[in-house]
Amino acid sequence: MPNYAQYQQEMTVDIANILKTAQCQPILFVGSGFSRRYANGPSWEILLTELAANCPFIDKDFAYYKQKYDGDLCKVGSVFAEQYFEWAWSPAGKKNFPPHLFAAGVPRDAYIKHAAADKLGSLAISDTDALNAELSALKAMGPHAIITTNYDTLLEQIFPKYEVVVGQNVFRTSPLVIGEIFKIHGSISDPGSLVLTQDDYCVFEEDKKYLSAKLLTYFAEHPLLFVGYSASDANIRNVLHDMSRMFKPSTLLIPNIYILQWDEMQNDQSYPPREHVLEVGHDVNVRIKSITANSYEWVYKAFGSGGAMEKVDLKALRSLMARMVNLIRTDIPTKNVQINYEALEQAISDGDSFANLFGVTNLNDPAAVNANHPYTSSMLAKKVGLKHWTGSNQLINRVEKETGFDMKASDNVFHVRIKSGEAEGSGVRKYSDAAVALLNKVKNGEIYTLPTHLLSGAANAEAV
Repeated sequence: MPNYAQYQQEMTVDIANILKTAQCQPILFVGSGFSRRYANGPSWEILLTELAANCPFIDKDFAYYKQKYDGDLCKVGSVFAEQYFEWAWSPAGKKNFPPHLFAAGVPRDAYIKHAAADKLGSLAISDTDALNAELSALKAMGPHAIITTNYDTLLEQIFPKYEVVVGQNVFRTSPLVIGEIFKIHGSISDPGSLVLTQDDYCVFEEDKKYLSAKLLTYFAEHPLLFVGYSASDANIRNVLHDMSRMFKPSTLLIPNIYILQWDEMQNDQSYPPREHVLEVGHDVNVRIKSITANSYEWVYKAFGSGGAMEKVDLKALRSLMARMVNLIRTDIPTKNVQINYEALEQAISDGDSFANLFGVTNLNDPAAVNANHPYTSSMLAKKVGLKHWTGSNQLINRVEKETGFDMKASDNVFHVRIKSGEAEGSGVRKYSDAAVALLNKVKNGEIYTLPTHLLSGAANAEAV
């Protein structure tokens, strides 16, 4: 009979296979259930209930407003915002808000957002052995990026080296990012950014198409784990609806998307479903992978099995990536910098010179490896103008056939394998700009050379 131990093993293997195929870190999409789990934080409905209880101008139970507006919490939030505004300007209410909120240009909803930020600002991570073990596994996972609809700052506490991007600023960031926390519904660090009322949601929905376009690249290339959402949550349905447009079947399995769901009733005899079917609109159903657990530690460890970003200076890496984007997008086209293209071409043609150009010093240093070999297999394929990593793999095999040099057999200026996990041969393959330059020449039928020391036996070191 199938049991929970078998279920865990099967899901762990499935996650490992997805990580191996993607060869990049997972992305987390975090909802309010995360804050409830780790800090006893409120859901949106509970937050509105508590805000209603604190405002004497809201004179009916929360249930009344939920019934009156047919469960539309955006409308309830707008009604409460008006009542907070009236209360704040009353003689008794004014003392509950800071003086700067009473300037003429302050929005009417500033008072309820201040109250919400004040309430959530007191959240603290629960200190229990079980939760600490989960959070240790989560930190070790080292996600590529985190997207959240939560207002609180728990994620910033858990990942202090990650850059926080709030609200509208998400649209202005470079697409080449790593180590970011995208707070798409705002943050208590900037109460005015909170998406809480109907007007806020109208603006968010208007801008959502830009957000979707920005995030779809992540969702297509990385394993994606939903944490802290129910399967019926509108945020999940919106993401999956956007993802479904990348596929043709009306009912499909999106293989790299998982939803993690809590169920304290799981026991040794349990074998929960491994997939979840959701209707996402326009007669489209999608299937995603479902993980059910009464402890998240093993799940986080499974998603961390592809290796973590150890010893990587995320701030320096983000600065380097941003500088390269500006160099290519602005500085070179507008001739703000002088480029010696002949010297650059020579450096690209010689793997050793190209490696030195980018400061490669020691392949045993994880920080150097990540900086100088930034591309996963799928990213390498895109850089070479191919649709899938199997295409770049064919070019690598062609180089081996023509020269005897197996790029993936060792750590070198073109390729490294970063070990992860205890299993023999486990690891993540990363590639350099030198590999991009070489494979572009191979693809285009151009003459290429390899560093002499990389050629073994009778392999020809002359131009091929």
